[in-house]
Amino acid sequence: MHKRRLFDSFNYAIEGILYVLKTQRNMRFHFLAGIIMLLLGLYCNLSKPELILLLITISFVLLAEMLNTATELIIDLITDEFHPLARIIKDIAAGSVLVAAINSVFVGYLLFLTNLPKNTIQTSIDYIRNNPLHITFISFLIVLLTVIFSKAKIGRGQPLRGGMPSGHSALAFSVWSITLFLSPSKLLIVLIFILALLVAQSRIRPGFHSLKEVIAGSLVGLGLTSLIFFLLRL
Repeated sequence: MHKRRLFDSFNYAIEGILYVLKTQRNMRFHFLAGIIMLLLGLYCNLSKPELILLLITISFVLLAEMLNTATELIIDLITDEFHPLARIIKDIAAGSVLVAAINSVFVGYLLFLTNLPKNTIQTSIDYIRNNPLHITFISFLIVLLTVIFSKAKIGRGQPLRGGMPSGHSALAFSVWSITLFLSPSKLLIVLIFILALLVAQSRIRPGFHSLKEVIAGSLVGLGLTSLIFFLLRL
């Protein structure tokens, strides 16, 4: 029972994030900007402390936007009439987002000022191609975001259970695709494929997903990961 409550709490938390993403344009902008900055940090080969600072800064902006949205909803729930204090509270919450955004600009400037490589776009692409870890991270990120936004768009199931497509199947077949591109061992490729099939089957038997949802998830993981590796490793 405790595990079920813990699992449900993760679902509720992710649904809260999705709500802000779906309803708040600023949150979508901050989220997209954060992903771009993170990918740029990997491209610039930032050190671990620099990447940690970048992640903290991105999280700080997203948290401020989420708390601002929560504050606005609480005020609207309490009263639907104009009140000077309600306006001030909303202004203060919005100001916290502005402070976080200004801080992120300064941090980004200081981090990338001396780390942006002075080379051509082609050299940049070659750098990413020669780093399988970066391609793997990009693949996982794109597959995961595709699954989450697909469920949010369709409006079925929970972020971690049910709905179209199956996230577990997508990630499982994404791992198999990565192994297919990177591993020279045929035995390992076969074993990972069998494991991916078992993960997909495990989503059908308890009734979490239909066969159609599992197949869709598998195709999403396999297709997106293969496309990314194909484009970046040409």
